[in-house]
This record gives sequence, structure tokens and C-alpha cells, in this order.
Amino acid sequence: MIPMQTNAIEQVPAGEWRQWQERTNGTLLDVREPIEWAQGTLPDSTTISLSFLPASLGQIDQDRPVLVVCRAGNRSQFAAQFMQRNGFHNVANLSGGLMSIGLA
Repeated sequence: MIPMQTNAIEQVPAGEWRQWQERTNGTLLDVREPIEWAQGTLPDSTTISLSFLPASLGQIDQDRPVLVVCRAGNRSQFAAQFMQRNGFHNVANLSGGLMSIGLA
């Protein structure tokens, strides 16, 4: 079986997340674990742990851009690629994660 080709995931610099959200009217998706959310997250973020993402894709509007965030940017990159392979056409990753803006 040939792996499905994915497009490059947009990398949003940590300091530009607010501009990205204002420009796109996109959804912020925090894929960290509940114990990490307690430390803080971006305002109005949807919180779905990476481990629950496959079963929760139906809760996310595919017609809106999605900026996926995590602690350092690795889980969110994986999640963004997974979402792209599953029908989300406008997915971005918060480069450097929440650590880059002092929330993790």
C-alpha cells in the first residue's frame, strides 16, 4: 500500500498565533493532556488530547482553518498531519508550541 501524500503543514510562529486567528477566523486546537491544560492554554481553545483525536474529529469543523498547538510543537505537528490525511484541508501547526510563548 502506498502512503497517502500530504501537503506541507503551515508553520505559524508562536508569536503570531493571534494574527493567524484574526486573519483566518480559525479554530485553536490544544492536543496536550488535561494536566497540561491546567497550566494554561490559548483563549477559546478547543481541548482534545492527541490520544482522543481520532475518535473526536467529528467535533471539529472541517470548513474552518485549524491551528493545532501543544507544548513544544511535536504532538501538534503529528496531529495536524493526521487531520490533513483525514479530510482537513486548512490545518496549521504552532511552531515551537506553547513553550515559545510562556504557557507550558
